[in-house]
Amino acid sequence: MSSEQQSPQKRQKSTGLAQGPAEPGVAKVDPILVADGVERHFGGLTAVNVEHLEIPRGAITALIGPNGAGKTTLFNLLCGFDKPNSGTWQFNGKNLAGVPSFKVARMGQVRTFQLTKALSLLTVLENMKLGSPEQPGEKFWVSLFPGLWRKKEAEIEQKARELLTLFKLDAKEKDFAASLSGGQRKLLEMARALMSDPQLVMLDEPMAGVNPALTQSLLDHILGLKDRGMTVLFVEHDMHMVRHIADWVVVMAEGRVVAEGPPETVMEDQAVVDAYLGAHQDVDLGEVTGRISVVSDAAATRVREKIEAEAEAELEEEQK
Repeated sequence: MSSEQQSPQKRQKSTGLAQGPAEPGVAKVDPILVADGVERHFGGLTAVNVEHLEIPRGAITALIGPNGAGKTTLFNLLCGFDKPNSGTWQFNGKNLAGVPSFKVARMGQVRTFQLTKALSLLTVLENMKLGSPEQPGEKFWVSLFPGLWRKKEAEIEQKARELLTLFKLDAKEKDFAASLSGGQRKLLEMARALMSDPQLVMLDEPMAGVNPALTQSLLDHILGLKDRGMTVLFVEHDMHMVRHIADWVVVMAEGRVVAEGPPETVMEDQAVVDAYLGAHQDVDLGEVTGRISVVSDAAATRVREKIEAEAEAELEEEQK
């Protein structure tokens, strides 16, 4: 069935996520994440100023906006990687303000990064095992008695292999993560996030720098997260991708939420066009943001290559 044929059903489902008309801060029927008055300033610059935002449970929500809109900064705040100047937010009704990132992950809210965080000198399987919480062998005294942790270790390894098979990375399990392509690293990071059985998965530009050959695979896996009962919140520039998989769209500009609603409604919102172009224009937003995504992907690739080159140089220096 084509995306055009699916759109009426999708529109009906998306509209049912909110309790009122699609507008910034609209209350959701069953929100998994609620943020109030979240602000983050860098000197005189206001990077994030979100009055109220709710993320619907069991749906795929896209967070879009031009470069510098504050999307990744908001991600960092909600996941405990940064501290706001003010504001509160709750995950499953529990206050997360001031909670460190590792505790947020243990509570069921995990994220991936635009520039992947795979440990290059560990194998793919070892990277996966690191994502599993509550490993008894990590405790000093317990580690001295293999009988206390070997069974759990075997269970973790089995789960890791099952996920690698699901993400079609099982043939790479013994390879070092450094040998993977950019797209394969994205898949690895997504698979590793599932080791903790999260309820909310936050993906920061999952398609940035990915070879087009792996794009469809990543799309399928994101849809698969929803099929497994998880909620997905992702940052993306490519409007074609957003139209294809998102149930709900939140638009940020200059740190604020300027629009939200089903994809078909948001793409026609003049505030969204203004956010991308800075003035009223009669244009196809999908075409404009498609060009933006090409520039963003290229920039992300250059940054990643630079970071990897610096890391390899440091490693070579240490080995001398």
